[in-house]
Parts: sequence; structure tokens; C-alpha cells
Amino acid sequence: MTLSIRIAQLNFVVGDLPGNAQKIIDAATQAYADGAQLLLTPELALSGYAAEDLYLRPAFQAACDRELERIAQATLSWPGLALVVGHPTVVDYPEERRRYNTASVLRSGVVERSYHKQCLPNYSVFDEQRHFVPGDRSCVIDLAGVRVGLLICEDAWQPAPAMAAKAAGAQLLAVLNASPFHHHKQQERERVLGQRAAETGLPLVYAHLVGGQDELIFDGGSVAVSGQGSVVVRGPSFRESLVALRATVVQGAVELAGDICPEQTPDAALWDALVLGVRDYLGKNRFPSAVLGLSGGIDSALVLAIAVDALGKDKVRTVMMPSPYTADISWIDARDMAERLGVRYDEIAIAPQFEAFKAALASDFAGLAEDTTEENLQARIRGTLLMALSNKHGSVVLTTGNKSEMATGYCTLYGDMAGGFAVIKDVLKTRVFDLARWRNANDPYGTGANPIPERIITRPPSAELRPDQKDQDSLPSYEVLDAIIVRYMENDEPMASLVADGYPAADVDRVTRLIRINEYKRRQAPVGIRVSPRSFGKDWRYPITNAFRA
Repeated sequence: MTLSIRIAQLNFVVGDLPGNAQKIIDAATQAYADGAQLLLTPELALSGYAAEDLYLRPAFQAACDRELERIAQATLSWPGLALVVGHPTVVDYPEERRRYNTASVLRSGVVERSYHKQCLPNYSVFDEQRHFVPGDRSCVIDLAGVRVGLLICEDAWQPAPAMAAKAAGAQLLAVLNASPFHHHKQQERERVLGQRAAETGLPLVYAHLVGGQDELIFDGGSVAVSGQGSVVVRGPSFRESLVALRATVVQGAVELAGDICPEQTPDAALWDALVLGVRDYLGKNRFPSAVLGLSGGIDSALVLAIAVDALGKDKVRTVMMPSPYTADISWIDARDMAERLGVRYDEIAIAPQFEAFKAALASDFAGLAEDTTEENLQARIRGTLLMALSNKHGSVVLTTGNKSEMATGYCTLYGDMAGGFAVIKDVLKTRVFDLARWRNANDPYGTGANPIPERIITRPPSAELRPDQKDQDSLPSYEVLDAIIVRYMENDEPMASLVADGYPAADVDRVTRLIRINEYKRRQAPVGIRVSPRSFGKDWRYPITNAFRA
């Protein structure tokens, strides 16, 4: 006996319920034409993931219910196909109303069975206990002689639900998922799924979401693992696909077979995540184009290369805004890069506005030496100009600050932090250099080889807001800085451990102090793409007023 399975690895839009339902119907139509008997959609595919407090709105739930019924009626056109749809459900019990994260089996015009997610994550970026209550029952369905047990995402990261499904008679586990990307996440998933399969002795099919949703990226890469825990099927990463596989019963056990897409390198995966994040943020929010300040430095160069790969050259505009401290090579390199990628390039000198601000403040500043105040004025003039262009033309401003700057506050409120989407806010400076070199050696989207002038990569980074300024005048070396950020901020290691491992105590003290005192800035930063296990966003919730140090 053989069960033909398809995984609808699709990119849904939160709240576009008719559009999401139609994508599911279209996928089912294709799966049926291909002879599939089971089609799996991702977790909460109908509503989009994560819809956050939309789940609390009765009107939202009612609209989800209507679209689920529309999909159920469509199944009359696909005899012999079972469709498993992820969606939110509200069930009225005598004592209370309960909201569930649900996977329902749709067949022959009806919702035949429903499974409610048992393990609700409430850590990192997840708040599912705010929106749902846990289910407490397994769900096993019989399809072409194969008994399939349903699970949803976190259920496969914990042993109990899978073991319960096996005890209920499952021969194969089918898992609906929406698991946010961070670097090396695919390898982590496959390790955990292999462990679950090996524990139960059951093969497992993992149907994953793809797409960007605000700061979260879902990377696809749907997989199937054997009962021994090895990967036997892998779908493509970062793009939609109808992934095909077969489940065959051999001497009472189920064996899975299909194609295995190769694993990506870390740099290629990170690049695709950033490109997908930009494309979906602009596309799903209906921004016509993007604008960014191109300084001649590596951060804005990297953001420009990402934006062009995501949107195409015709939807990206660059503006060089030189100050009195801008080096000639910055102008030259910025123009060079804009020409290489074929984007619109404009220059707006900020010296007249800078002098006007200083003149207006002259009496207040009399007798006081120039300091970061004047540096920040330049950044804020640039931010104002970019936001004016955004307002006039409808383009979203892409900010260019990296994670090292966000951590330490090496950025200006209402200046270089002004904008609508922070592309590399979760990319450490050392990784910025890595990605720039990788992109120069690769052209994954066919937008132009070697887009970043070599001098942008090799020259010492500088904000160019005062004479002869260098980043390392104010910060430790980026290798030291980034290592401290990862261990202290991402991994929650205490300061004493870093010092014990050889990091200079003065550097540890300075960097951790900067992380602590700049929380107020980060609260006012635009949303940006999460690519690390812990970003300054939904999974970083620290008080602004905070006297703790350790």
C-alpha cells in the first residue's frame, strides 16, 4: 500500500483570509491532479502565522470559520483527497469558551476530524498561551491503509504528544509547522525531528511555512525523516513548493521516499532570509518601493544589495547626503555601487541645513565645545530628508544599522534610526563583512555580480560625523564586541564568565553597560528582520529603568 502525500509549503498573509483560503484550494487542486491522497498545510495556514491578538477578536474567528467552510465545500471536487488545514478554532463548553490552535481534516465536503495543539510555546518569540488553550487528545486518521497521527509544531519538539499518537495507533506522524528561522535552525529542526522519530520508531512528515511576517522569517525546508531518524525528503528553502513524497507500508512499517534538496551554506541561508524579509514586508504591506541613505560605508552597501535582490533595481532609490566630514572616497564608492546595481542615485548635501541648525542654536551653545550633539544633528538632518522623500513618494525608508550598533547605542534616535524597516538590525558587524564578501562572490538573484566596491569592505568603518572618526575609537574591536554581545545578550552568560574566559574586564564592563543603558533607543527603533536565536525585538524584553549589573 502506498499513500501519495503533498506538502503545501506556501507563503500566507496574516489576516488575508480569503486569499489564504484560495491558496489552499489552489494547492489542493494541483495535489489532486497529481494523484495525491493527503495534502498537509502549515500551522495556522488559514489565518497566517502569527496573527497575535487578532485571534482574540470574535469577528476574526468568524471570518476564519467562514473560509474553512468554503475550503470544506471545495473538497467535494477532490474525491479521495484528505486535506489537513491549520486554523484557529473556538469551542464553546458549558463552563467556558476555549480557543485552540487546530489542524482539521477536510474531506467529502465536511470537517471530518480536528486535532488541537497540546504543547503551547511561551518563550522566545512565542506567546501562544496568551491566545490558545492546550488540547489533550491524539488524532489518528486512516488514509489508504496508513494510520496518520497529527501533531502541530511544538508537539514534535516534546516527547509526549508523539508517544501518545503512537499509543493511539499511528504508523506515521504528520506535523503542521510555523517555526521561525534563525541561523542553523534547519539543522536544529532536523536533529530534533530525527530524535522524535527514533524515540517512537515512526517516520515523520514536517510541513513548514515559508515567508516573512514583520520581524519573523519562515524558511520552508519541509522535511520527512525515517523511523530511524534520518532525513529522507527535504523541500527547498525560502520559496514556495508543493513538496511530493510517498509513504509505503512494508511489513507493517511505513517507509517514506522523495527528493532531497541540498542543504544551504550558512551565508546563503542568511542572505535568502534577509531578501525574503524585505520582499515580504514591502509586498504584504503594499509599499511601492524603498529608499535608503547610501553613505559609502559597508552597512548601507549591504542593505542596498539585499534590497535590489529582493525588489529589483527599479524599486530601490539611494540618496547620498554628504556632510562637511564626508570623505571623497565615500562619494566615489557610493556612486560606483549605485552604478553597478543600476539604481537611482541622488545627492543632497546637508551642509546648509547643518549650518542653519548651528546658527539657530548658537546662543544656547555659546562657550561649549562641539561634541556628539553636532554629530547627531547631521544624522537627524539625514533622517528628516529620507522621511520627507518617503512621505512624498510612498517609499519605505530602509534603515541600515546593524546589531552591534543596536546593542551599544552606536546610532542616533530620529537620525539613522529613522525609517520603516530595519533590514540588518539582527546582523552583527562581523557578519556584515562576511555577507558582503559572500555576495560579491555570488549572484543568487541575477541582479549583478560583485556589487560592492572592494574599498567599502576593506576601509575602516566610520560614521564620518567628525574629522578622522573611526568606529573603533568608541568601541572595542568588532571581533571582541560581537563575541561579548552573543554571550551576554543572546546566551545570558554573566559578565564574570566572560572575564574568566579572557575578555578584558574593561571591555566587558563597557559593552554590557552600553547594552543596558540603550534599551530606550531600541524601544523606538523600527521593526526589523530576526535572524539570530535572540534579537532585539519580540524575544528581548528588558526594562528601560534597570540597575542590575552582572
